[in-house]
Amino acid sequence: MTISPLTEAHWPDVRAIYEAGIATGNATFTTEAPSWDEWHRGHLAHSRLVALDDAGRVLGWAALSPVSGRCVYGGVAEVSVYVAAAARGQGVGRALLLALIAESEAQGMWTLQAGIFPENEPSVRLHEAAGFRLVGRRERIGRMGNRWRDTLLLERRSALVGADPETASAATDGRYH
Repeated sequence: MTISPLTEAHWPDVRAIYEAGIATGNATFTTEAPSWDEWHRGHLAHSRLVALDDAGRVLGWAALSPVSGRCVYGGVAEVSVYVAAAARGQGVGRALLLALIAESEAQGMWTLQAGIFPENEPSVRLHEAAGFRLVGRRERIGRMGNRWRDTLLLERRSALVGADPETASAATDGRYH
């Protein structure tokens, strides 16, 4: 497996994986995948990744969306990670999320957040294993059809970007992780 930048050429496979996630009912409030142009506009230009198998097939994807248009939140983004059903449980999500964290920090992002349905336990475990912490439960935050849904808000604060010098040196020498 290799991790590569996500490009428009990957979109048909990325969209199919996204649609399969939507169909589970536990991945997103979104009810249908957007066009490439809509998706492109809604995600940051950097930190867009795909996991590819040895034949070049897309196994999963990860990207960041801005949480606000206000400049004070310029280093804060929301994480999306989707893995093809046939590739789940094989470390694809972990590889994508860790690569996304590294790329986001290289781009100056200091906080990543994820809104996850509580029923999506594998995603919660994945994020927690990558250093995200549970901030809280957002009760009845949105509706899917006629059903109210809760989400868990998780976040990961970079130990490198925006950190004080002592914390940053501890992060790079392995004391945090």
